[in-house]
Amino acid sequence: MGPHATAGAAPPPPIFRWGGGRIGRVTLTLAVDHQSTTAPYEQLRAQISERARSGRLPVGYKLPTVRGLAEQLGLAANTVAKAYKALESDGVIETRGRHGTFVAAAGDAASRRAASAAAQYAEEAYRLGLTRDEAEAAVRDALRAAYDSE
Repeated sequence: MGPHATAGAAPPPPIFRWGGGRIGRVTLTLAVDHQSTTAPYEQLRAQISERARSGRLPVGYKLPTVRGLAEQLGLAANTVAKAYKALESDGVIETRGRHGTFVAAAGDAASRRAASAAAQYAEEAYRLGLTRDEAEAAVRDALRAAYDSE
């Protein structure tokens, strides 16, 4: 027992800090209390959901991998995967294949899909080396073609 520990005291919960994505300087901090009666996956689900819905995690923010988060918090990968699956079912996050897991746009399914498509387009335009003006011009042209043909 360390010099500052007290007999019978529970160890502090593991804390995870993640500065994911290219969105600002947002850092995700999560803690799982292994002494809690609330299941660890539910603790994760609740913390990520609350931060996403409050705006502290912006739309498009890249979350840590299942394996990485599990290792840092001392959890089984299946526990984190269960939390992510529940969050995805709730529409809080979305998985984009090998690109990772991101905070989804709030709102109805059509708005979420449009925001997801816009985020994917922005990433692809950036990857292709387009300037912001070039990327926005392409969007304007596509919108004009779609909406003006009605």
